[in-house]
Amino acid sequence: MARPREFDVGAAADQALRLFWTKGYEGTTLDDLTKAMGINRPSLYAAFGSKGELFQRALERYLAGPAAGVSAALAAETGREAAFRIMRFYADAAGQPARPRGCLLVQGALVCGDDNRAISAALAAHRHAAEAALAARLERAKREGDLPPEAKPHDLARYVFTICHGFAVQAVGGASREQLRRVVDIAMHAWLD
Repeated sequence: MARPREFDVGAAADQALRLFWTKGYEGTTLDDLTKAMGINRPSLYAAFGSKGELFQRALERYLAGPAAGVSAALAAETGREAAFRIMRFYADAAGQPARPRGCLLVQGALVCGDDNRAISAALAAHRHAAEAALAARLERAKREGDLPPEAKPHDLARYVFTICHGFAVQAVGGASREQLRRVVDIAMHAWLD
């Protein structure tokens, strides 16, 4: 008969998320994980399967929690407002002292070797999905006359996420929320009307 777990799996996944977000996938060791989670390796494997599966669980928590603002921004009344809200969300995330700086989807796999291509590919897929969702929202804005006929929604979506992913890098380097918000203002000044 298996012994019952003596730790909170959700809290342990949250600790793992924090480490992966701060150190990236490859930068986070099993020793880091077991220490932060307060468990031993056999318990980690029994609860999560592997480091990769634990990362997937942490990623799900990230997308449903700290990153959920991106999906919420797509519900804005106009395409311009959706783009603004996404960029503002990324800028504001830099100023939250209780969270690691930057974006897990960006720095989680910036340095991934050949053995971890699946992790890098999974994060890239999530980044591309967010960009595609904004492009679809901007396509709708174009159909509704909210964007000029010559607007290129996919290029605009890439523009927005290039800025947002740059915010993630800037935040890790110490940029403040106020500094990043000024960049949002500049980006919106250049937006198509």
